[in-house]
This record gives sequence, structure tokens and C-alpha cells, in this order.
Amino acid sequence: MCAERGGASVQWEDVFGHDSPYPEQVDGIETVGETARRGGFTVLEGACGTGKTMLALTAGVDLVRDPDTDYERVVVLTSVKQQLRQFESDLESINAGLPEEWRPVSGLTLVGKADVCPYARENQGRIDTANVYDRCEGLRERTRNLTGEGGDTTAGALAAEARRAQTGLADSGAGGVRYLETAGEPTPYLPEMPEHGDTEFCPFYAGFLDDLPDDGDPAEAIPFAFDDRGLIDTETLVGLAASHGSCPHSVMGALLPEVEVVIGNYYHAFDPTTAATFTGALLDDSTFVVCDEAHMLEPRVRDLVSDGVGDATLRDAVSELSRVIQPLEFDDAGHETDGARLVREEFDDADLTLDEVRAVRDAVEALREEVDRRVREYLGGERPDWRASLADVPETFDDHELPLRDPQSTEEDALTRWARESGHLDAWTRAEAVGACVARVLDELDDEDRTRAVSAVGRVLTAWRSLDHGDYFREIELERTWDDTHPPDSWRRGYNARLALHNCLPGEAIATRLGEFGGGVLMSATIEPMDVFRQVTGLDALAEDGRPVVERTYGLSFPETNRASFAVDAPKYTYANRGSPGSTSETREVYVDAVCEVARSPGNVLVGMPSYAEARWIADRLRERVDKDVLLDESSDDRDTESLKNEFFAGPGKVLVTSLRGTLTEGVDYRGDRLAAAVVCGVPIVDTSSPRTNAVRAAYDRAFGDGFRTALLVPAVRKARQALGRVIRGADERGVRVLVDERYARESWDSVRGLFPPVEREEFRPVSADMLSVALDRFW
Repeated sequence: MCAERGGASVQWEDVFGHDSPYPEQVDGIETVGETARRGGFTVLEGACGTGKTMLALTAGVDLVRDPDTDYERVVVLTSVKQQLRQFESDLESINAGLPEEWRPVSGLTLVGKADVCPYARENQGRIDTANVYDRCEGLRERTRNLTGEGGDTTAGALAAEARRAQTGLADSGAGGVRYLETAGEPTPYLPEMPEHGDTEFCPFYAGFLDDLPDDGDPAEAIPFAFDDRGLIDTETLVGLAASHGSCPHSVMGALLPEVEVVIGNYYHAFDPTTAATFTGALLDDSTFVVCDEAHMLEPRVRDLVSDGVGDATLRDAVSELSRVIQPLEFDDAGHETDGARLVREEFDDADLTLDEVRAVRDAVEALREEVDRRVREYLGGERPDWRASLADVPETFDDHELPLRDPQSTEEDALTRWARESGHLDAWTRAEAVGACVARVLDELDDEDRTRAVSAVGRVLTAWRSLDHGDYFREIELERTWDDTHPPDSWRRGYNARLALHNCLPGEAIATRLGEFGGGVLMSATIEPMDVFRQVTGLDALAEDGRPVVERTYGLSFPETNRASFAVDAPKYTYANRGSPGSTSETREVYVDAVCEVARSPGNVLVGMPSYAEARWIADRLRERVDKDVLLDESSDDRDTESLKNEFFAGPGKVLVTSLRGTLTEGVDYRGDRLAAAVVCGVPIVDTSSPRTNAVRAAYDRAFGDGFRTALLVPAVRKARQALGRVIRGADERGVRVLVDERYARESWDSVRGLFPPVEREEFRPVSADMLSVALDRFW
């Protein structure tokens, strides 16, 4: 598709950031562009290493630069940090190759407040990564109160006051005067948080408000030119904004609708709170959306549109409600106070009565007592010795789910029934309105920077009362912890309890949000089967509404002689066949033999197991039999995972064992000689004994007809395929991909071969367990 730009007729090839595209990229770019021009979506599966990021960016930028479309920006959503960096790199490649007469494509990467707040970055002003959100909102609120209607100063005066504080110290000859520095740039302010009178305020936010024009157009408050800068990464954004004295996070929000490419996370579009408060300007038909790693779209959005509230939050909400009620009760006794007048004014504005607020407090207090009763009853049945066990750290305790209805049914849950019978259900209906009002009152009454528990409790209780009982599953979750501030005989010493409201069917939420965009592409290396993906993400519903949905699947285009792919006909790796990780069975020995054969391949080898417990087991067995270092990935934080990756990549060949549900089998770039082989053991289906899992399966049964296939089997196969996709990333790379389990190797009632794309299915040649070593030797 060609377009007129600057008087010259050009095509998307002028945007493409490399010397020449793969044939699949040509077809993909043209398909995506044509479909988006008709307001539709392309669902694209492309094997790892086939250039999907450049494909999507090229198509999107071409649409934005085409004067014949209404597209103004590209929004990229990805759930993997590695992929976010890849989009940044490809955007820079695009800009490096643009015709000289073109201006660079402007871009912005979205990050959280902790990454851009000058105080949090430098651990100053009593702000750190743990409290940055609450502290920031409190400081912003106080800054607005000082400068808004009824305030006693202006934003410009506050910013000038903060600047003078620094200048005054220097002029007085005080030694050791320090500018707050961040991102390699000095700012106009001191490291300490300034005060106006006795009220703290944020000078950076005041600086942003001062730059904001009377008409409120945020773009006018951006303190630097951005049209010719190309990609504005985090360090650049912080340095430019903070050195000017303006809030980097506010400037980031002002830039959102102005740049041509925005790179962010799924929550920037699908989290209801984030979309309502920060990224709403992107959610319209002038935006072309790219959903990367789209096989994760359904589970990630399910988490974002689910909700819950913990036992401690219920406790704090009761305290907050009591704090607001007490001034009025004191006032009713004949003692007029300023606090009582404030509370009455807020109640009047919100059309609330004291009796309604009391009813919510009593309902929350009673709910916490009911949760306590149910937890004690459950633990008494599951492990009668739980009180004695809590005398020590409960290392043997497990997490638990307490379902509040039969996961297979659509009946009302037990807590809702209890609330109705105990007379608290009407209070749940009003809980969200009451919680919002009480939070506003508390923010007025004190200067404490914190998220109010009553807001979260009110939101959850009102949703709990009103949402469907088949599509939403309610349960009490018990998470193992240790808190010795509780008495030795209290379950709270060893557990956190949480009321959980799970959205079993996120497809409607996904489709509703996607429908707000003008068009887009949803892409991954593992989307197939397409029919399942379209169903569970709501794309079929969009198609029924007249939005075109087009499918494309591209396999590996690299030389087939460079890879060997085997499906080993081994006994099914199920609990019934293998037993627990500590047991000995014929099935386990078959898998150990197969993995050892693959592990002896020259170079690095990745072993994917169904769980971390299984990963620990096979790592121990490999150390006994393989003449290589065996590294074990365990559930850990990002720093430990990064360190493990670096160790794996350095030096001679090693074996890295991990869970297929972990982070090392998706989104990690094992390019070049970083990985020579990957072996997957079993089909990594999630725990089918979980009530929540069974509720999702039942909801999918009702919606799509085969809940086991759509909710459990397809996501498990995608996990396996993601691990295998780490091996071959370029035309010159060689490697081996091995699936071990008869369900991959043969057609049967529970076979998963049919869930692979046809081309990939044909590549994975079935081989018996005793012939695997011969097949591997022949390839190497």
C-alpha cells in the first residue's frame, strides 16, 4: 500500500528497518495494513526469530504516516520485558533507515512511577519504591489543595519557592548544598521535600501544573521538543523533565497521545484503574494496537479483571469506617467539632447517611468474623493439629483454596447467602459508594500518605454482590506466611486469608477493550489453534459485530537441515503413571534416560518440566549421570533469574532445568550459540484439583462446549511450544527440539498432536524412547 508523504509516493518498504524482509514479513505487513484499514484485526502466529516485532511496527507506522487513514498512533502491549526491549530496538532501527527528508518516528516507553519519580529513584524525600504510589498521590493532592480553588498560593509560586530554598542556602554560604540529581542531570530542587507553611508538596508536580495552560491541554506542559527525538526512553524522559523542574510521570502522561509509538504492558490497556486514570487517551479508534505475546492475553487479562481483598484489609476498613463515624457520634452527644462538620458535608455531598455508613462497618466486621469462622473450621478438618504446628514456623503448610460454591455449578456462593440471611447484603450494595466517600474524608482529616483499605473493600463487596455467579468464581484463599505478632493459636500466624473474586471468562473484557481501538494485530509464536484463540479472546464476537478478523500462520523459514525435531513415544507423564517426585517408577526412569540423551548434546541444553518440584527431581538425577554443570531454576525474583541466565550463557555447555510455567521458557532470547537443544517432559496442564481451575473449566464448558480443551489443554501445549521456540532463532543456528510423552507422538483420544500447526506437527517426527539416542547421534 502506498501513501503520499511530503509530496513523494512511498511504500511501507521505506519504513521497514532492515535491508530486506522475509517473505512472511512481506505478506504479514500487507495483510495487517489492509485489515486495519478496514477496521479489523489480524491474528498472526509466527515462529520465533521470524521478525514479528518489525512486521508489526512497520505496518503500524505506515498506517500512522498514511494521510488517508485516521490512525494517529501505534500502541504496543507486551507482557515480557525482553520483548519490550525488542520493540525499542526495532523502532530505533526504523528511524535509522528512514529517508533523510522524513522526521523520526516519535516513541515513548511506559514505566511505573518508581522508575521515573526523581525522589524514589534517588531514595530521597522519604519516598522509595515501596511507598512511591501512596506518597506520590498524597503529595499531589496536597499540591493541588494549595494551588486550586480555595488554596492560598499558585503552582508557579510553589515551584519558585522550592527553587529559592536551594538558592537561599547557597547565598547564605551554607556548606554542602546539594542539588537533587537523577538520570545524570541536576534538578532545580533540594533532595529534601519542601514545605509551604507546614504542608509538604511536590515541587516537580507544582512545576508541571505551572506549565499547564489555562485551557488544560497537557501537551503544552511538555517542557521539551519531542517531534525530532525518535524514541524517548526512561532515562531520557526523566533527565529532560526533571532538569526542567517538571514531574516526569506527568510529562509521560502528557506525551501519551502526542507520540506516534507507545510501548507498554497489557495493564496499560486492560487494567480498569490504569485505563481510567492514566492511559484513557489511547483507547480510541485513532490507535492501532499491537498485542504481542498474545497467547498470554487471556490469562493476563483474567488476572487484571479479577479482584480480591485480604483479611488485614477488612480489619483496616473497619477501623477507617469507625474513625469517620466517631466524630458524628461525639457531635450527637453535644460536642461540635470541625471533624464532624467535615464528615457531615462529605456525607451530604455523597447523599449518604450515618446509618448507611454504620451498616457498612457492621457488615465488614461481621464478614471478617465469618471468614475467621470458616478458616478455623476448614483447618480443623484438613489438619487437626494446625494450632500445635503454629508454635513454630509452618514450613510444612501449603496454600489452600476454600471454594464458596461447587465449581461446576452456577449457584449463589455461600458468603453471599450468609450476608442475605444475616441482613448485611444491602450494605454490600452501598459499600463502594460508602468506601469512596470515607476515603475522601480520611484524606482530608490527616496527611498520611496511604491507600485507604475501605476503598478496596467497598469496591470488592459491591462487585461480589452484583456480578454473575457462573462467570465469576468466589473463594477464600489461604496463603502460607509467617507473622508472629499474632497469638500462637491464631491461624493468622501462619496464613493470610483473601476473599477472591475470579473472572473465569475474560473474553468479554478483552473484546470490549479491543473494540475501542481502530484495528490491530495480535501475534505470538504460539497462538494455534486459531479457533480456540478467537473464542476465548472474544475476537469471534468482534467479527460478528462486523470487524474483520484475518488469520496468518508462518512456520520456521530457516533451513530444515539445521534442526531436528522429535516426539518421543514415552508413557504419559501423569501422576498416575509417574508417582510423586520422590518415588521410583518405570515411567520416571524412561524420562530420565530420554532427558540424559538430550542433555549430552554439544552446547547448552534447556529442560522444561511440568512444575518446579519435578524440575528439582530431574536436576538431581541429571547431576548423577551427565558430565555437565546442571543449573536449577527455582521460583525466585528477577535478580536471581537474571543471574542464573548469565551463568548459563557463560563458559562451556551446561544444562538448565526449569518449570514450563516459569519465566525462562518464554520471552528469553537464546540467540546464537546460547542454546543447542530443548527437551520438554509431559504436557504441563495446571493442577486440575484446584477449585478455581475447575470453575474456569466449567465456565468454558458452558461457553465453548469443551472446557478441558480450551481452558487447560491448549494453554499447556502453548507452554511446551514456547520452550521449544527458544532453540532456533536465526538462519545460521542449529539445534534439537524434543517432546517426551506419547500424547505428542501418536494419535489417540487424549493426543495433543492436533493442537500443533500442521507444518510443525509434521516436523516433530515420532520416535521410540530406545531410538532417541540414535536419532540424536545421526543429527549431531
